[in-house]
Amino acid sequence: MQRRSFLGFLAASAGALTAGPGSAASAGSRPPRRRLFSQTGAVVERNPAITALYRRSVVIDSLAVGYEWDDVEYDAVERSGYTGIQTTLPSQNFPVAVRALAEWRRRIRDNPDKLVQATRAQHIRDAKGEGKMAVVFGFQNATMLEGSLANIDPLYELGTRCIQLTYNSQNRLGSGCTERVDGGLSDFGVAVVERLNELGIVVDLSHCGRQTSNDGIAVSNRPPSFTHTFCEALYPDHPRAKTDEQIRAMSDKGGVTGIASLGYFVGPDPDTSIEDYVNHILHAVDVGGIEHVGICTDHAIRGLRSWATRENWYEPRLRNFKPSYRVRWPPFIEGLDEPERFLNVAHVLHRRGMAEGDITRILGGNWLRYFGEIFGG
Repeated sequence: MQRRSFLGFLAASAGALTAGPGSAASAGSRPPRRRLFSQTGAVVERNPAITALYRRSVVIDSLAVGYEWDDVEYDAVERSGYTGIQTTLPSQNFPVAVRALAEWRRRIRDNPDKLVQATRAQHIRDAKGEGKMAVVFGFQNATMLEGSLANIDPLYELGTRCIQLTYNSQNRLGSGCTERVDGGLSDFGVAVVERLNELGIVVDLSHCGRQTSNDGIAVSNRPPSFTHTFCEALYPDHPRAKTDEQIRAMSDKGGVTGIASLGYFVGPDPDTSIEDYVNHILHAVDVGGIEHVGICTDHAIRGLRSWATRENWYEPRLRNFKPSYRVRWPPFIEGLDEPERFLNVAHVLHRRGMAEGDITRILGGNWLRYFGEIFGG
């Protein structure tokens, strides 16, 4: 009932909802892929009404990785139209995590005209009204717990609101997606999920192995999430993808699946396009429902082209990730690498048949509702 009642908030902010049988194009009726971008990535066709809708909407990137918070990044934030992000902090051990949280808190204090720390959903709404960007603190691994439940509470007190149970490899909680054998959640992993539920911290299963993901959905009393993933049905046999069964189970539990725009997650072909990215969104909606899908990047707001090279980005990933990850160069997609990426996505969603009210849900309304359920309204 809480999720249903939240739709009224979205309707008020986006205008009258026009959801119906044509609110999202079905998989069988989607038009052939058609490029909307020139070689420079500039949008060729735009609808002013959709641009205005985007400006009114809450826009949340559920995994934005920031390496340099300098003038370039803050300019990208301004151009992006983002209302909020969930960011990722170093998780090697507990002291490293605490220092990273302190650094982010200091960054927000030093930039009160730009940033807001989000520990409740209302902070994201406030950021929208004030023209700032809200930041949810999160970790992509639970190694910083160092095997102790007692370490969760101080991380929560410092602002942590999202913890991914595993990264790609095995840890004390469970198996990552590239482990040879997936044993599912350990007893410690179950205990961690229970404590995260009690405190109101997002249980993120994005990088978890298949059985560990399934266990996380089953064990969690509060809705977990896939903050940054994509659809196995459209990109088979990639270890980071989630199956239709998992996406459906996540929705049934009340969670949200975030579709990542990183190029080699969207598809294996260097010619992979924004249309392919939207295919993942629409497929997840078909499987999991319009209330349970969101957007994210899994990279910096400024994009990758401006700083990533084969030497500093591609080659290290070839060493650190297994071949099954299918890392490729270049890693970006035209129309998605620029800060205005999700404005572009909104236009493609509209052209593909999605109703305006549903576009606002995908842009951030679903994440806002979900965050309100997990760590408070």
